[in-house]
Amino acid sequence: MRAAAFFRIRVWFAVFGLCIAAAFSPAGDPGTAPVDGAADVSAETIRLRVATWNVENYLVMNRIIDGRWRPDYPKPETEKAALRRVIAALDADILALQEMGTEPFLRELQRDLAREGLDYPHALLMEGDDPVRHVAVLSRVPPVHAEGHADLDFPYLQGRIPMKRGLQEVHFETAGVRWILFNIHLKSRFTDYREDPRSHWRRTSEARVARDSIRRRHGESGTAYMVIGDFNDTTRSAPVRRFLTVGDRTLAFMLDATDRNGQRWTHHWAREDVYSRVDYILVSPALLPHVEGGRAWIFDHPDTAAASDHRPVVTELVFPLPAFRAEQ
Repeated sequence: MRAAAFFRIRVWFAVFGLCIAAAFSPAGDPGTAPVDGAADVSAETIRLRVATWNVENYLVMNRIIDGRWRPDYPKPETEKAALRRVIAALDADILALQEMGTEPFLRELQRDLAREGLDYPHALLMEGDDPVRHVAVLSRVPPVHAEGHADLDFPYLQGRIPMKRGLQEVHFETAGVRWILFNIHLKSRFTDYREDPRSHWRRTSEARVARDSIRRRHGESGTAYMVIGDFNDTTRSAPVRRFLTVGDRTLAFMLDATDRNGQRWTHHWAREDVYSRVDYILVSPALLPHVEGGRAWIFDHPDTAAASDHRPVVTELVFPLPAFRAEQ
């Protein structure tokens, strides 16, 4: 495992004004909290870096490689190597993935990362209706609960169909705060039906049924959660808005995100040479106070274009532990 702390724990001790910093991850701004006016105060802060990335077909499919048609071909090794370099530089504690293949592909990535010094002991794959493309989570942090919702369906055209990739739900507990990561990959803008151009109706219905599932089980109780992943649509589109509000009720906030040059795109559609933002981190009002700076950022790395047609979106969560009274 890397020298970086498993939980990115940063600890600060303040004793009668003397501060001794013991850092297990890169140093940040220290924070302390008084306890009943006591002079002896100790505070610990746990920091977690959480990211989402569509890794572009980490699976077997028909491909054009070096100008030649290759049926049933895996993701090229050059792309996998570039992917691992980006993940290493990203150094996320929890990484939500989209367009992951079946379980053996996730285990391969986990194994290859470990060989290169980046250990993710927890690897969770969600199997939905799509037999090829899945959502998954790699984590250094042990989850306290995980489940996949493959049974979410909705009326569509002449019948009912399931949410294509389902809804992945992973619970964590950090500094006494229970919070949930929902990983999604909504239907692409390719369509199979003339009645639904660019699959807008289907994608919006997927968003609604996922939103209603979250709301029914968690959304009315002030739960700390994030919805993270590839929404395959723009910031003001109906699929994205379904997760943000219902009526006049705010369900979640979209974290603003730019790269180091101030650009906001996360996806490049090479065929049309179109750059757009389709990947997001949405957080509930209960989780927002734990988001450092109230924002995210788009990870701009030299190898992202070689690894995927998407760029990662990242945020930092900060969980102060309760201060305690020093022994008298």
